[in-house]
Amino acid sequence: MFFDALLRRHPEFRIGVRDMAPQAPGIAAWGLMTGVAMVKSGLSTLEAAAMALFVFAGSSQLASLPLIVAGAPAWVILATGFCVNLRFVVFSLHLRAYLVHLPLWRRLTHGYLTADMSYALFTQRFGAPATDAQDSLRQEAYLAGNCCVNWTSWVGASLVGIALANLIPTTWGLGFAGILCLVGILCSLATTRLRIVAAAVAGAAAIAAYALPLKLNIVVAIAVAVILCMTLERSPRLAGSRA
Repeated sequence: MFFDALLRRHPEFRIGVRDMAPQAPGIAAWGLMTGVAMVKSGLSTLEAAAMALFVFAGSSQLASLPLIVAGAPAWVILATGFCVNLRFVVFSLHLRAYLVHLPLWRRLTHGYLTADMSYALFTQRFGAPATDAQDSLRQEAYLAGNCCVNWTSWVGASLVGIALANLIPTTWGLGFAGILCLVGILCSLATTRLRIVAAAVAGAAAIAAYALPLKLNIVVAIAVAVILCMTLERSPRLAGSRA
C-alpha cells in the first residue's frame, strides 16, 4: 500500500514483519481502546475514523480527546499534541542519517508511519546507517516491514473499536496491553549503563513533574534525560559499557 514492490519483495521486509508481529496484539489492544474512547468522547463515527486514519498518534489522540470534549481552544489542543509527540523530533534526528538520501515523498511516508516500536526495533537491528546502496535498501525494507505491521494493527483495531464502541466498555483497560509492549521494548533496549540511566532519570522526572499542565511533564522528562546523558556521554567507559 505505502511501499513499492521492491521493498515488499526484499527479505528484510519479511524479517521486519516477523520482528514486529509479537508486538501486534498489544498495539491492536491499544488501538481498539483508542477507537472506543474517541466515540465515547463525543466524536462522530466519521470524525473518529478520520482521526484514526490521519492522525496516527495514540498518546496524542488520547491526550487531546478530553480537551476536544471540554471545548478547549485549538492552540491548547495543538500544544498538547506537540508536547506529547515531542519525542518524535528525537527519533527524526536519529533516523535522518539513515533516510536522508531518499526522495522527499519516501521520507515523508516513513516519517508518518514510524512509531515508537518500529523505531526501537529498527535502531536495535541497525546500529549505524548504511554505507552503500544495497545496505540502504536492506535497512529501508526492514523499517517498512516494521511500519506495515504497526500501522495495520493500530488503524485496523481503531476502526474496529469505533464500529463496536457501544459494545466495548473502556473499563476493560485494553490500553494497558499497549503499555506493556512499550515496557518490553524499553527493557530490551536498555543494554548499556547510559541507557539505563536515561530511562530511570526520564521516568523519575516525568513522575516528579506530573502536576504540570498540557502533559509538560513529558517534555521535562525528555529535557532532563537528554541533558544528563549528553553530559555523561563524555565518559566513553559509561556510554559504551554493557549493562
